[in-house]
Amino acid sequence: MSKTNSVTKTNDEWRAILSPEQFRVLRERGTEAPGTGKYNKHADEGVYNCGACEAPLYKSSTKFDSGCGWPAFFDAIPDAVRQLEDNSGGMARTEIVCSKCSSHLGHIFRGEGFRTPTNERHCVNSI
Repeated sequence: MSKTNSVTKTNDEWRAILSPEQFRVLRERGTEAPGTGKYNKHADEGVYNCGACEAPLYKSSTKFDSGCGWPAFFDAIPDAVRQLEDNSGGMARTEIVCSKCSSHLGHIFRGEGFRTPTNERHCVNSI
């Protein structure tokens, strides 16, 4: 996504429009407790958008039930998310953030054996 389409706000501006829980997850790289997110078992057709800037991120056609406790997708809408190396918590993971506003979405896990076209699980917070 080009810089002209990006959303840049200060932490105070984000706090003014996000709930405290949204700010913790999206801006401070937090996570929801497993099984608590409103989209974990959600099965309606449509598009899942960023909780901060409303950018479209995932299509329902790529969502699957991984049993992990968070919404799982096997692929994002092209150019909707950026992948970042994340070595926090003593493990090597791939963090995913919104390409438009850089909000934390979750992590990608690869090679877990799910029968998906990409062999990836995008573990995404519902917020």
